[in-house]
Amino acid sequence: MAPSPPARLVRSTDGVTVALHDLGGDGPPLLMCHPTGFLAMTWTPMAQQLAGVARGWALDFRGHGQSTAPESGDYAWGGMCDDVLAVVDALGLSAVRAVGHSMGGAALLMAEQRRPGTFRGMWLYEPIVFPPLEGGGHRENPLAAAARRRRPRFADRDAAYANFASKPPLDGIDPMALRAYVDHGLRDAPDGDGVELACSPETEARVFDNGMTHDTFAHLGEVMCPVTIAASGDIGVGPAQMAPAIVAALPHGTLERHPTATHFGPMADPAAMAEAARTALHLG
Repeated sequence: MAPSPPARLVRSTDGVTVALHDLGGDGPPLLMCHPTGFLAMTWTPMAQQLAGVARGWALDFRGHGQSTAPESGDYAWGGMCDDVLAVVDALGLSAVRAVGHSMGGAALLMAEQRRPGTFRGMWLYEPIVFPPLEGGGHRENPLAAAARRRRPRFADRDAAYANFASKPPLDGIDPMALRAYVDHGLRDAPDGDGVELACSPETEARVFDNGMTHDTFAHLGEVMCPVTIAASGDIGVGPAQMAPAIVAALPHGTLERHPTATHFGPMADPAAMAEAARTALHLG
């Protein structure tokens, strides 16, 4: 992969410095927000598909990619919302279009709730937005336990790529997206022995732990811009099954189905997802 331009560093809350990446393209700005455990550069294939109609900007959320960790160690998703608004302000944007995947989609909804009018339209692929449990309580997220079991270190990036490409779920994503994840989502280990995940397994787990604790669902009625919620064909209880409820709670929500896709749709089929986002956001 060709070297990317240096990231722009943006101050956020809790001592965080957010890395903001210019993904290029011609057209109106498009803010792209990644899922838990990933990073800005995994949007590269989709940004390239949209390069003729939009200028892609993507951030690394706190604790991911080149962004720093919060000083408090708190990974509540309100901090992800802070990161979104910090980069919007740094770019001097208003009424901007945005795409978000999973956690990134939730962060965009939270940002619009906090500051209405920030976005003119959003295309969100399976945002992690659940209603509160009856009688209160806390949902356990099995993804947090799985994250803590992740292998954190590899001999080099080629070994990491071979590992991820050989087993689910990353074996199903676009090779360019996987290459971006490996090239930019790992860093040289401090002791010089190989490379390690920039978003450590423990950080990823803490982010997952906080994914069920925010109250974004209760305030969806405050999101007045058009929002398309894209859902995969995944079965069982999860973000694909929540999509209709999210759309029903949004004043201007549209449900979009991708029955052959999985939760990794934007990284697995960037051409199809870029076309869906282009249509929904009236780009070009």
